[in-house]
Amino acid sequence: MRKWIRLLCGLTQDGVRQTKSAKDKYVVPASLSESAVEDIEDLVTTDDILSDDYIHIRKDVVPKARKKKAKQHNKDHCRVEELKTDSIIPDDQEEADLWLLNSCTVKSPAEDHFRNEVNKGRKAGKFVVTAGCVPQGQPKTDYIQGLSVIGVQQIDRVVEVVEETLKGHTVRFLGQKKGDGKKKGGASLALPKIRKNPLIEIIAINTGCLNQCTYCKTKHARGELGSYPPEEIVDRAKQSFKEGCVEIWLTSEDLGAYGRDIGVTLPELLWKLVDVIPEGAMMRLGMTNPPYILEHLDEMAKILNHPRVYSFLHVPVQSGSDSVLMDMKREYCQADFRRVVDFLKDGVPEITIATDVICGFPTETEEDFVDTLQLVRDYKFPSLFINQFFPRPGTPAAKMQKVPTQEVKKRTRLITELFHSYRPYDDKVGRRQNVLVTEVSHDKQYFVAHNKCYDQVLVPMDDNLMGRMIEVDITSAGKHYLMSQLTLGGSVTRPSNVPPPLIKGRVSGQQFTTTEHHQVSAPDDYPAHPLWVQLTVVAVITALLIKIIISVFMPA
Repeated sequence: MRKWIRLLCGLTQDGVRQTKSAKDKYVVPASLSESAVEDIEDLVTTDDILSDDYIHIRKDVVPKARKKKAKQHNKDHCRVEELKTDSIIPDDQEEADLWLLNSCTVKSPAEDHFRNEVNKGRKAGKFVVTAGCVPQGQPKTDYIQGLSVIGVQQIDRVVEVVEETLKGHTVRFLGQKKGDGKKKGGASLALPKIRKNPLIEIIAINTGCLNQCTYCKTKHARGELGSYPPEEIVDRAKQSFKEGCVEIWLTSEDLGAYGRDIGVTLPELLWKLVDVIPEGAMMRLGMTNPPYILEHLDEMAKILNHPRVYSFLHVPVQSGSDSVLMDMKREYCQADFRRVVDFLKDGVPEITIATDVICGFPTETEEDFVDTLQLVRDYKFPSLFINQFFPRPGTPAAKMQKVPTQEVKKRTRLITELFHSYRPYDDKVGRRQNVLVTEVSHDKQYFVAHNKCYDQVLVPMDDNLMGRMIEVDITSAGKHYLMSQLTLGGSVTRPSNVPPPLIKGRVSGQQFTTTEHHQVSAPDDYPAHPLWVQLTVVAVITALLIKIIISVFMPA
């Protein structure tokens, strides 16, 4: 019987036999009824206000294989081939034998959803494997007792955990990876992966953080900072370009803290990456907290000005009040944040600064909230993530007296109204820009491209544009996007020395011929056969022709 695995929530007991780490356990056997593998601050819920130019979340990580229809183009720009495998992800969760549930512990709604899915899976009699921050940070939580667990640094062992769970065993891998006595970044960056978007490579450069924010539970699960060596990150970037990616995203809990544990700085890593980015491809930086970027502002401005780096940076402020920032233990003041933003705005033309705010932190007064409103009013951030405070069990802030719920909702409404009162893109209408096309809009009516400052630019759907740098005229603007049309005679170029992307569903890191890549502009029924298949067909046809000639001219 095929083994069905379902991935949910985005992404990736008592022991009988111990493994190398005391936190890694096998338990044999275990009943499911017993009680006994992006940026961490970017978690989005229905309570958040965000710009549409953020990451597009698609339904499936690996779609169920389906036969291609003749002369029909896949609007997701990459073909889905029928993979030869004994495991696929079904469209219906009820068809699955095993549910692999990933989790995040940043906000209460996310953990509540995770708990509900776990209970739903158990009630349905499914094998359940839990992963992510919740079981890592709270391994004794009652609703995951008796279930297999994959820790945040153990995603490379997912196959082992799934196989053992399907045999009726309970497996828990919660240990941290270490090298030379120090915490490592986590699972190897060279692990095979199936990209959600074959044109975009997401690279984690470090895990964990150096902060001790009073409202955040991430440290409980992710631990101290663990950075990947620069050479591993660079090698991963090189491989992604060889496999047809035209864009790389760097992600971590805190980009600016990178390398402090291994004697390397973030700018040193970024310059190494810039050297391997092909002409016409782009790199997007992720989230950095203010304290760790202050000492690198000069170098960061130079890097963000580079033509192959988006002029975009996500710098969470959380509050415009120094007293609240102190209670949050954010390790910076409002002036530090303003210094970062002002310096980058002065040194990087039209840079996009995205930020986050938390409404209703326990010690936030009405005056504190007014300071936050003024900060937003001063900078008119085009991307603003508005979060209501959620007390996370085990954090210092959870013990503080809460702001009344109605007051939190009122403040959230006021800052949301302020955010919607300005239009950051109107002054760009009528401009001519070069944009890189990499995605499909949510309504499937447009392709999505980004300009140098990572504004979301909608372009007409034309398969010949996907994965290419094109020249467009901006025709109109919305709150979160720019509408465009191709310029007459404008350039449409593919990044230099970058082959077409992998077929959607193809595992990265495998050896294959260039004919196994998907030709971006080809229809779904385009016969992309390996060279050996073509030669075999030629040989068979030649043999048949010889046999016919012999039978005609040399009859027996």
